[in-house]
Amino acid sequence: MAMSRDEVESLIQEVLEVYPEKAKKDRAKHLTPNDPTLEQSKKCITSNKKSLPGVMTIRGCAYAGSKGVVWGPIKDMIHISHGPVGCGQYSRAGRRNYYIGTTGVNTFVTMNFTSDFQEKDIVFGGDKKLSKLIDEIETLFPLNKGITIQSECPIGLIGDDIEAVAKKKTAEHGKTVVPVRCEGFRGVSQSLGHHIANDAVRDWALGARDEDDSFDTTPYDVAIIGDYNIGGDAWSSRILLEEMGLRVVAQWSGDGTISEIELTPKVKLNLVHCYRSMNYISRHMEEKYKIPWMEYNFFGPTKTCESLRKIAAQFDESIQAKCEEVIARYQPEWEAVIAKFRPRLEGKRVMLYIGGLRPRHVIGAYEDLGMEVVGTGYEFGHNDDYDRTLKEMGDSTLLYDDVTGYEFEEFVKRVQPDLIGSGIKEKYIFQKMGVPFRQMHSWDYSGPYHGFDGFAIFARDMDMTLNNPCWKMLAVPWKKTEAEDSAVAATA
Repeated sequence: MAMSRDEVESLIQEVLEVYPEKAKKDRAKHLTPNDPTLEQSKKCITSNKKSLPGVMTIRGCAYAGSKGVVWGPIKDMIHISHGPVGCGQYSRAGRRNYYIGTTGVNTFVTMNFTSDFQEKDIVFGGDKKLSKLIDEIETLFPLNKGITIQSECPIGLIGDDIEAVAKKKTAEHGKTVVPVRCEGFRGVSQSLGHHIANDAVRDWALGARDEDDSFDTTPYDVAIIGDYNIGGDAWSSRILLEEMGLRVVAQWSGDGTISEIELTPKVKLNLVHCYRSMNYISRHMEEKYKIPWMEYNFFGPTKTCESLRKIAAQFDESIQAKCEEVIARYQPEWEAVIAKFRPRLEGKRVMLYIGGLRPRHVIGAYEDLGMEVVGTGYEFGHNDDYDRTLKEMGDSTLLYDDVTGYEFEEFVKRVQPDLIGSGIKEKYIFQKMGVPFRQMHSWDYSGPYHGFDGFAIFARDMDMTLNNPCWKMLAVPWKKTEAEDSAVAATA
Protein backbone atom coordinates (compact mmCIF):
# COMPACT_ATOMS: atom_id res chain seq x y z
CA MET A 1 0.00 0.00 0.00
CA ALA A 2 1.36 3.40 -1.01
CA MET A 3 2.51 5.70 1.75
CA SER A 4 1.04 9.18 2.07
CA ARG A 5 3.16 12.31 1.97
CA ASP A 6 2.88 12.71 5.73
CA GLU A 7 3.96 9.09 6.26
CA VAL A 8 6.99 9.51 4.01
CA GLU A 9 8.02 12.73 5.73
CA SER A 10 7.58 11.07 9.11
CA LEU A 11 9.70 8.11 7.97
CA ILE A 12 12.50 10.42 6.86
CA GLN A 13 12.51 12.25 10.18
CA GLU A 14 12.52 8.98 12.10
CA VAL A 15 15.50 7.62 10.15
CA LEU A 16 17.44 10.86 10.61
CA GLU A 17 17.04 10.85 14.40
CA VAL A 18 20.22 8.79 14.94
CA TYR A 19 22.44 11.51 13.44
CA PRO A 20 24.04 14.40 15.29
CA GLU A 21 22.18 17.64 14.74
CA LYS A 22 24.50 18.98 12.04
CA ALA A 23 24.49 15.74 10.04
CA LYS A 24 20.72 15.42 10.46
CA LYS A 25 20.19 18.93 9.07
CA ASP A 26 22.43 18.20 6.07
CA ARG A 27 21.03 14.77 5.23
CA ALA A 28 17.43 16.06 5.46
CA LYS A 29 18.11 18.11 2.31
CA HIS A 30 18.82 14.91 0.36
CA LEU A 31 15.62 13.02 1.26
CA THR A 32 12.08 13.92 0.21
CA PRO A 33 8.68 12.61 -0.90
CA ASN A 34 8.26 13.07 -4.64
CA ASP A 35 6.14 15.90 -6.01
CA PRO A 36 5.48 15.37 -9.74
CA THR A 37 3.88 18.82 -10.04
CA LEU A 38 7.22 20.55 -9.51
CA GLU A 39 9.23 21.65 -12.52
CA GLN A 40 12.52 22.04 -10.64
CA SER A 41 13.83 19.50 -8.16
CA LYS A 42 15.95 22.10 -6.35
CA LYS A 43 12.74 23.12 -4.59
CA CYS A 44 12.56 19.76 -2.85
CA ILE A 45 15.96 17.97 -2.91
CA THR A 46 19.68 18.79 -2.85
CA SER A 47 22.20 16.85 -4.93
CA ASN A 48 25.81 16.83 -6.16
CA LYS A 49 27.19 17.78 -2.75
CA LYS A 50 30.16 16.24 -0.96
CA SER A 51 29.28 13.32 1.27
CA LEU A 52 29.61 13.99 4.99
CA PRO A 53 32.82 12.65 6.57
CA GLY A 54 32.02 9.65 8.74
CA VAL A 55 28.72 8.94 7.00
CA MET A 56 29.32 5.98 4.70
CA THR A 57 27.85 6.36 1.22
CA ILE A 58 28.47 4.34 -1.90
CA ARG A 59 30.01 6.80 -4.35
CA GLY A 60 33.01 6.43 -6.59
CA CYS A 61 35.66 9.03 -7.41
CA ALA A 62 36.59 11.23 -10.36
CA TYR A 63 39.05 8.62 -11.63
CA ALA A 64 36.21 6.07 -11.68
CA GLY A 65 34.07 8.44 -13.73
CA SER A 66 36.79 8.99 -16.31
CA LYS A 67 38.58 5.68 -16.59
CA GLY A 68 35.77 3.34 -15.61
CA VAL A 69 33.02 5.05 -17.60
CA VAL A 70 33.96 7.45 -20.39
CA TRP A 71 37.41 6.44 -21.63
CA GLY A 72 37.85 2.88 -20.39
CA PRO A 73 35.46 1.20 -22.88
CA ILE A 74 37.23 2.71 -25.93
CA LYS A 75 38.57 -0.60 -27.14
CA ASP A 76 41.48 0.19 -29.45
CA MET A 77 43.21 2.59 -27.07
CA ILE A 78 45.34 1.67 -24.08
CA HIS A 79 44.30 3.38 -20.87
CA ILE A 80 47.15 3.84 -18.39
CA SER A 81 46.24 4.12 -14.72
CA HIS A 82 49.01 6.49 -13.71
CA GLY A 83 49.68 5.91 -10.04
CA PRO A 84 49.66 2.94 -7.61
CA VAL A 85 48.48 -0.43 -8.93
CA GLY A 86 45.24 -0.66 -6.95
CA CYS A 87 43.07 1.83 -8.84
CA GLY A 88 43.83 0.21 -12.17
CA GLN A 89 43.28 -3.29 -10.84
CA TYR A 90 39.91 -2.53 -9.30
CA SER A 91 38.64 -0.55 -12.27
CA ARG A 92 39.33 -3.16 -14.95
CA ALA A 93 36.95 -5.76 -16.31
CA GLY A 94 34.22 -4.94 -13.81
CA ARG A 95 31.50 -3.36 -15.95
CA ARG A 96 31.08 -5.95 -18.71
CA ASN A 97 31.69 -3.45 -21.53
CA TYR A 98 31.39 -5.96 -24.36
CA TYR A 99 33.49 -5.44 -27.48
CA ILE A 100 34.49 -7.11 -30.71
CA GLY A 101 38.21 -7.69 -31.16
CA THR A 102 41.17 -9.71 -29.96
CA THR A 103 42.22 -8.77 -26.44
CA GLY A 104 45.88 -7.85 -26.20
CA VAL A 105 46.23 -7.48 -29.97
CA ASN A 106 43.83 -4.78 -31.18
CA THR A 107 41.54 -4.37 -28.16
CA PHE A 108 42.52 -3.67 -24.57
CA VAL A 109 39.43 -2.90 -22.47
CA THR A 110 39.80 -5.73 -19.97
CA MET A 111 43.55 -5.32 -19.52
CA ASN A 112 45.21 -3.37 -16.71
CA PHE A 113 47.99 -0.96 -17.62
CA THR A 114 49.52 0.89 -14.69
CA SER A 115 52.66 2.84 -13.87
CA ASP A 116 52.68 1.03 -10.50
CA PHE A 117 53.83 3.95 -8.34
CA GLN A 118 56.19 3.19 -5.48
CA GLU A 119 57.58 5.39 -2.71
CA LYS A 120 60.50 6.60 -4.84
CA ASP A 121 58.09 7.73 -7.56
CA ILE A 122 56.23 9.88 -5.04
CA VAL A 123 59.53 11.47 -3.98
CA PHE A 124 61.19 11.93 -7.36
CA GLY A 125 58.13 12.18 -9.67
CA GLY A 126 56.77 9.80 -12.26
CA ASP A 127 57.18 11.68 -15.57
CA LYS A 128 60.19 9.65 -16.70
CA LYS A 129 58.53 6.40 -15.67
CA LEU A 130 55.38 7.34 -17.60
CA SER A 131 57.41 8.22 -20.68
CA LYS A 132 59.22 4.88 -20.55
CA LEU A 133 55.91 3.06 -20.04
CA ILE A 134 54.44 4.58 -23.20
CA ASP A 135 57.51 3.53 -25.19
CA GLU A 136 57.20 -0.03 -23.85
CA ILE A 137 53.51 -0.10 -24.76
CA GLU A 138 54.35 0.88 -28.32
CA THR A 139 56.82 -1.99 -28.52
CA LEU A 140 54.59 -4.64 -26.95
CA PHE A 141 51.20 -3.56 -28.38
CA PRO A 142 51.92 -1.89 -31.73
CA LEU A 143 48.32 -2.16 -32.96
CA ASN A 144 46.99 0.24 -30.36
CA LYS A 145 45.44 3.38 -31.87
CA GLY A 146 46.21 5.72 -29.01
CA ILE A 147 46.79 6.04 -25.28
CA THR A 148 45.07 7.84 -22.42
CA ILE A 149 46.81 8.75 -19.16
CA GLN A 150 44.31 8.43 -16.30
CA SER A 151 45.85 10.20 -13.34
CA GLU A 152 45.31 8.85 -9.83
CA CYS A 153 45.41 10.80 -6.59
CA PRO A 154 49.20 10.93 -6.07
CA ILE A 155 49.71 12.52 -9.48
CA GLY A 156 47.73 15.58 -8.49
CA LEU A 157 49.59 15.80 -5.19
CA ILE A 158 53.13 15.66 -6.58
CA GLY A 159 52.37 17.64 -9.75
CA ASP A 160 53.49 15.30 -12.56
CA ASP A 161 53.31 17.10 -15.91
CA ILE A 162 51.30 14.50 -17.81
CA GLU A 163 50.34 17.05 -20.46
CA ALA A 164 53.98 17.57 -21.44
CA VAL A 165 54.54 13.81 -21.63
CA ALA A 166 51.41 13.41 -23.77
CA LYS A 167 52.49 16.10 -26.25
CA LYS A 168 55.99 14.66 -26.51
CA LYS A 169 54.84 11.08 -27.08
CA THR A 170 52.13 12.10 -29.55
CA ALA A 171 54.87 13.69 -31.66
CA GLU A 172 57.26 10.74 -31.26
CA HIS A 173 54.81 7.93 -32.04
CA GLY A 174 52.32 9.70 -34.28
CA LYS A 175 49.39 8.51 -32.19
CA THR A 176 46.91 10.33 -29.98
CA VAL A 177 48.04 10.44 -26.35
CA VAL A 178 45.44 12.02 -24.07
CA PRO A 179 46.25 13.29 -20.54
CA VAL A 180 43.22 13.16 -18.24
CA ARG A 181 43.45 15.05 -14.93
CA CYS A 182 40.97 12.82 -13.13
CA GLU A 183 42.61 12.43 -9.72
CA GLY A 184 40.16 10.70 -7.40
CA PHE A 185 39.96 13.50 -4.88
CA ARG A 186 38.65 16.00 -7.45
CA GLY A 187 35.05 17.09 -7.08
CA VAL A 188 32.13 15.50 -5.32
CA SER A 189 31.99 12.06 -6.93
CA GLN A 190 32.61 10.20 -10.18
CA SER A 191 30.35 12.77 -11.83
CA LEU A 192 33.18 15.31 -12.11
CA GLY A 193 35.29 12.55 -13.64
CA HIS A 194 32.72 12.31 -16.45
CA HIS A 195 33.03 16.04 -17.02
CA ILE A 196 36.84 16.01 -16.95
CA ALA A 197 36.90 13.08 -19.39
CA ASN A 198 34.47 14.88 -21.72
CA ASP A 199 36.73 17.93 -21.68
CA ALA A 200 39.73 15.73 -22.51
CA VAL A 201 37.83 14.28 -25.49
CA ARG A 202 37.05 17.83 -26.61
CA ASP A 203 40.61 19.14 -26.24
CA TRP A 204 42.69 16.18 -27.39
CA ALA A 205 40.65 13.96 -29.74
CA LEU A 206 37.37 15.30 -31.08
CA GLY A 207 38.61 17.79 -33.65
CA ALA A 208 41.28 15.58 -35.23
CA ARG A 209 39.37 15.16 -38.52
CA ASP A 210 37.65 18.54 -38.76
CA GLU A 211 39.53 19.36 -41.97
CA ASP A 212 39.23 15.83 -43.39
CA ASP A 213 36.44 15.45 -45.97
CA SER A 214 37.30 11.89 -47.00
CA PHE A 215 34.48 10.35 -44.92
CA ASP A 216 31.31 9.94 -47.01
CA THR A 217 28.38 11.18 -44.97
CA THR A 218 24.66 10.51 -45.40
CA PRO A 219 21.56 12.41 -44.22
CA TYR A 220 20.86 9.59 -41.78
CA ASP A 221 24.12 9.48 -39.78
CA VAL A 222 23.77 9.31 -36.00
CA ALA A 223 25.99 8.60 -33.01
CA ILE A 224 25.07 6.64 -29.90
CA ILE A 225 26.40 8.66 -26.98
CA GLY A 226 26.60 7.43 -23.39
CA ASP A 227 25.97 3.73 -23.96
CA TYR A 228 28.72 1.56 -22.53
CA ASN A 229 27.51 -1.72 -24.04
CA ILE A 230 26.84 -3.36 -20.70
CA GLY A 231 26.01 -6.93 -21.58
CA GLY A 232 25.60 -5.87 -25.22
CA ASP A 233 23.13 -2.99 -24.69
CA ALA A 234 24.58 -0.76 -27.42
CA TRP A 235 24.34 -3.59 -29.94
CA SER A 236 20.66 -4.19 -29.21
CA SER A 237 20.02 -0.44 -29.54
CA ARG A 238 22.03 -0.21 -32.75
CA ILE A 239 19.96 -2.98 -34.35
CA LEU A 240 16.75 -0.96 -33.92
CA LEU A 241 18.28 2.27 -35.23
CA GLU A 242 19.70 0.54 -38.31
CA GLU A 243 16.46 -1.32 -38.99
CA MET A 244 14.64 2.03 -39.20
CA GLY A 245 17.14 3.27 -41.79
CA LEU A 246 19.70 5.22 -39.76
CA ARG A 247 23.46 4.73 -39.97
CA VAL A 248 25.28 4.52 -36.64
CA VAL A 249 28.67 6.14 -37.23
CA ALA A 250 29.92 6.01 -33.65
CA GLN A 251 29.31 4.38 -30.28
CA TRP A 252 30.49 6.23 -27.17
CA SER A 253 32.03 4.43 -25.69
CA GLY A 254 31.03 0.76 -25.47
CA ASP A 255 32.66 -1.17 -28.32
CA GLY A 256 33.87 2.24 -29.51
CA THR A 257 37.09 3.35 -31.15
CA ILE A 258 39.15 6.54 -31.30
CA SER A 259 38.27 6.79 -35.00
CA GLU A 260 34.57 6.86 -34.13
CA ILE A 261 35.18 9.71 -31.70
CA GLU A 262 36.98 11.67 -34.40
CA LEU A 263 34.16 11.04 -36.90
CA THR A 264 31.30 12.03 -34.59
CA PRO A 265 31.35 15.72 -35.65
CA LYS A 266 30.24 14.47 -39.10
CA VAL A 267 26.89 13.03 -37.90
CA LYS A 268 23.47 14.69 -38.15
CA LEU A 269 22.17 13.79 -34.68
CA ASN A 270 23.68 12.69 -31.37
CA LEU A 271 21.53 10.23 -29.42
CA VAL A 272 22.30 10.42 -25.71
CA HIS A 273 21.43 7.51 -23.43
CA CYS A 274 23.38 8.33 -20.28
CA TYR A 275 22.75 12.04 -19.94
CA ARG A 276 24.81 12.39 -16.77
CA SER A 277 28.06 11.17 -18.27
CA MET A 278 27.90 12.59 -21.79
CA ASN A 279 25.73 15.71 -21.86
CA TYR A 280 28.85 17.90 -21.69
CA ILE A 281 30.40 16.75 -24.96
CA SER A 282 26.98 16.68 -26.63
CA ARG A 283 26.43 20.32 -25.71
CA HIS A 284 29.90 21.17 -27.01
CA MET A 285 29.19 19.52 -30.37
CA GLU A 286 25.90 21.37 -30.58
CA GLU A 287 27.70 24.69 -30.04
CA LYS A 288 30.71 24.06 -32.25
CA TYR A 289 29.37 21.76 -34.99
CA LYS A 290 25.64 22.63 -34.80
CA ILE A 291 24.79 18.95 -34.22
CA PRO A 292 21.53 18.62 -32.30
CA TRP A 293 21.26 16.02 -29.57
CA MET A 294 18.41 14.32 -27.81
CA GLU A 295 17.98 11.87 -24.97
CA TYR A 296 16.43 8.48 -25.52
CA ASN A 297 15.43 5.55 -23.31
CA PHE A 298 15.36 1.98 -24.61
CA PHE A 299 14.28 0.25 -21.38
CA GLY A 300 10.92 -1.48 -21.82
CA PRO A 301 8.62 -1.41 -24.89
CA THR A 302 6.70 1.72 -23.85
CA LYS A 303 9.79 3.91 -23.55
CA THR A 304 11.48 2.23 -26.53
CA CYS A 305 8.53 2.97 -28.83
CA GLU A 306 8.30 6.50 -27.51
CA SER A 307 12.01 7.11 -28.08
CA LEU A 308 12.06 5.53 -31.54
CA ARG A 309 9.25 7.82 -32.66
CA LYS A 310 10.98 10.90 -31.23
CA ILE A 311 14.19 9.94 -33.05
CA ALA A 312 12.33 9.27 -36.31
CA ALA A 313 10.64 12.69 -36.04
CA GLN A 314 14.08 14.30 -36.51
CA PHE A 315 14.32 12.80 -40.03
CA ASP A 316 12.15 12.55 -43.14
CA GLU A 317 8.95 10.59 -43.73
CA SER A 318 10.81 7.51 -45.02
CA ILE A 319 12.53 7.06 -41.63
CA GLN A 320 9.25 7.69 -39.82
CA ALA A 321 7.52 5.03 -41.92
CA LYS A 322 10.32 2.52 -41.29
CA CYS A 323 10.13 3.32 -37.59
CA GLU A 324 6.48 2.28 -37.49
CA GLU A 325 7.33 -0.88 -39.42
CA VAL A 326 10.00 -1.78 -36.86
CA ILE A 327 7.60 -1.20 -33.96
CA ALA A 328 4.88 -3.26 -35.63
CA ARG A 329 7.31 -6.11 -36.34
CA TYR A 330 8.44 -6.38 -32.72
CA GLN A 331 5.05 -5.77 -31.13
CA PRO A 332 3.94 -9.43 -31.04
CA GLU A 333 7.24 -10.30 -29.34
CA TRP A 334 6.98 -7.85 -26.48
CA GLU A 335 3.25 -8.48 -26.07
CA ALA A 336 4.06 -12.17 -25.64
CA VAL A 337 6.69 -11.31 -23.02
CA ILE A 338 4.20 -9.16 -21.09
CA ALA A 339 1.51 -11.85 -21.35
CA LYS A 340 3.92 -14.42 -19.91
CA PHE A 341 5.55 -12.46 -17.11
CA ARG A 342 3.10 -9.73 -16.06
CA PRO A 343 0.75 -12.16 -14.25
CA ARG A 344 3.75 -13.34 -12.19
CA LEU A 345 4.99 -9.81 -11.39
CA GLU A 346 1.81 -7.68 -11.27
CA GLY A 347 1.59 -5.46 -8.21
CA LYS A 348 5.14 -6.13 -6.98
CA ARG A 349 6.87 -3.09 -5.51
CA VAL A 350 10.42 -2.08 -6.37
CA MET A 351 12.98 0.27 -4.80
CA LEU A 352 15.90 1.43 -6.92
CA TYR A 353 19.33 2.78 -6.12
CA ILE A 354 21.82 2.52 -8.96
CA GLY A 355 24.54 4.58 -10.52
CA GLY A 356 24.09 6.41 -13.82
CA LEU A 357 20.64 7.09 -15.26
CA ARG A 358 18.98 3.81 -14.42
CA PRO A 359 17.16 5.11 -11.33
CA ARG A 360 14.76 6.80 -13.77
CA HIS A 361 15.33 5.00 -17.06
CA VAL A 362 14.23 1.55 -15.88
CA ILE A 363 11.00 2.75 -14.24
CA GLY A 364 9.01 2.31 -17.47
CA ALA A 365 10.29 -1.25 -17.95
CA TYR A 366 9.05 -2.24 -14.49
CA GLU A 367 5.71 -0.55 -15.14
CA ASP A 368 5.33 -2.47 -18.41
CA LEU A 369 5.38 -5.61 -16.24
CA GLY A 370 2.77 -4.22 -13.85
CA MET A 371 5.30 -3.44 -11.13
CA GLU A 372 5.41 -0.24 -9.09
CA VAL A 373 8.55 1.72 -8.31
CA VAL A 374 8.13 3.08 -4.77
CA GLY A 375 11.53 4.68 -4.24
CA THR A 376 14.53 5.78 -6.26
CA GLY A 377 17.65 7.89 -6.07
CA TYR A 378 21.10 8.57 -7.48
CA GLU A 379 24.61 8.07 -6.18
CA PHE A 380 25.97 11.03 -8.12
CA GLY A 381 22.98 12.67 -9.81
CA HIS A 382 22.62 16.42 -10.29
CA ASN A 383 19.45 18.43 -9.97
CA ASP A 384 18.77 18.19 -13.72
CA ASP A 385 18.61 14.40 -13.21
CA TYR A 386 16.02 14.81 -10.47
CA ASP A 387 14.12 17.31 -12.65
CA ARG A 388 13.59 14.44 -15.09
CA THR A 389 12.84 11.93 -12.33
CA LEU A 390 10.02 13.88 -10.70
CA LYS A 391 7.74 13.22 -13.67
CA GLU A 392 8.54 9.49 -13.80
CA MET A 393 7.69 8.76 -10.16
CA GLY A 394 4.32 8.64 -8.43
CA ASP A 395 3.17 11.27 -5.94
CA SER A 396 4.80 11.05 -2.50
CA THR A 397 7.10 8.19 -3.45
CA LEU A 398 10.47 8.27 -1.72
CA LEU A 399 13.43 10.10 -3.29
CA TYR A 400 16.91 9.74 -1.77
CA ASP A 401 20.16 11.31 -2.95
CA ASP A 402 23.59 9.86 -2.11
CA VAL A 403 21.80 7.67 0.41
CA THR A 404 23.84 6.05 3.18
CA GLY A 405 23.85 2.33 3.83
CA TYR A 406 22.03 2.91 7.11
CA GLU A 407 19.34 5.11 5.55
CA PHE A 408 18.66 2.77 2.66
CA GLU A 409 18.39 -0.26 4.95
CA GLU A 410 15.94 1.54 7.24
CA PHE A 411 13.86 2.80 4.31
CA VAL A 412 13.59 -0.72 2.96
CA LYS A 413 12.49 -2.06 6.35
CA ARG A 414 9.68 0.47 6.52
CA VAL A 415 8.58 0.57 2.84
CA GLN A 416 8.87 -3.24 2.55
CA PRO A 417 9.41 -3.57 -1.21
CA ASP A 418 9.24 -6.93 -2.95
CA LEU A 419 12.40 -6.28 -4.97
CA ILE A 420 15.50 -4.08 -4.81
CA GLY A 421 17.13 -2.85 -8.02
CA SER A 422 20.62 -2.24 -6.66
CA GLY A 423 24.05 -1.19 -7.74
CA ILE A 424 27.14 -3.39 -7.47
CA LYS A 425 27.96 -2.47 -3.89
CA GLU A 426 24.50 -2.07 -2.37
CA LYS A 427 23.29 -5.56 -3.24
CA TYR A 428 25.17 -7.23 -0.39
CA ILE A 429 23.11 -5.38 2.21
CA PHE A 430 19.92 -6.93 0.88
CA GLN A 431 21.43 -10.33 0.30
CA LYS A 432 22.15 -10.42 4.05
CA MET A 433 18.68 -9.06 4.85
CA GLY A 434 16.96 -11.72 2.78
CA VAL A 435 15.31 -9.19 0.46
CA PRO A 436 15.14 -10.19 -3.23
CA PHE A 437 17.46 -7.99 -5.28
CA ARG A 438 18.65 -7.60 -8.83
CA GLN A 439 21.96 -5.95 -9.61
CA MET A 440 20.91 -3.28 -12.13
CA HIS A 441 24.28 -1.67 -12.78
CA SER A 442 25.92 -4.30 -14.95
CA TRP A 443 23.16 -6.91 -14.99
CA ASP A 444 25.14 -9.51 -12.97
CA TYR A 445 26.24 -11.65 -15.92
CA SER A 446 23.01 -11.17 -17.85
CA GLY A 447 21.75 -8.68 -20.43
CA PRO A 448 21.33 -6.91 -22.65
CA TYR A 449 18.31 -5.08 -21.23
CA HIS A 450 17.97 -2.38 -23.91
CA GLY A 451 15.47 -2.58 -26.76
CA PHE A 452 12.76 -5.10 -27.48
CA ASP A 453 15.08 -8.11 -27.36
CA GLY A 454 16.54 -6.85 -24.10
CA PHE A 455 13.10 -6.47 -22.54
CA ALA A 456 12.53 -10.22 -22.83
CA ILE A 457 15.77 -10.83 -20.89
CA PHE A 458 14.85 -8.15 -18.35
CA ALA A 459 11.42 -9.67 -17.70
CA ARG A 460 12.88 -13.15 -17.36
CA ASP A 461 15.50 -11.94 -14.88
CA MET A 462 12.98 -10.07 -12.71
CA ASP A 463 10.73 -13.14 -12.60
CA MET A 464 13.66 -15.46 -11.94
CA THR A 465 14.77 -13.25 -9.05
CA LEU A 466 11.45 -12.51 -7.40
CA ASN A 467 9.98 -15.97 -7.71
CA ASN A 468 13.11 -17.88 -6.76
CA PRO A 469 12.18 -20.38 -4.03
CA CYS A 470 15.34 -19.58 -2.07
CA TRP A 471 13.73 -16.44 -0.63
CA LYS A 472 11.15 -18.59 1.17
CA MET A 473 14.00 -19.98 3.26
CA LEU A 474 14.87 -16.51 4.53
CA ALA A 475 12.86 -14.09 6.63
CA VAL A 476 13.03 -10.41 5.76
CA PRO A 477 13.57 -8.13 8.78
CA TRP A 478 9.94 -7.00 8.99
CA LYS A 479 8.76 -10.62 9.27
CA LYS A 480 11.25 -11.76 11.89
CA THR A 481 10.08 -12.33 15.44
CA GLU A 482 11.81 -11.13 18.60
CA ALA A 483 12.47 -14.76 19.48
CA GLU A 484 14.36 -15.27 16.20
CA ASP A 485 16.44 -12.16 16.78
CA SER A 486 17.27 -13.29 20.32
CA ALA A 487 18.32 -16.73 19.05
CA VAL A 488 20.66 -15.19 16.49
CA ALA A 489 22.13 -12.86 19.12
CA ALA A 490 22.73 -15.79 21.46
CA THR A 491 24.86 -17.58 18.87
CA ALA A 492 26.95 -14.53 18.04
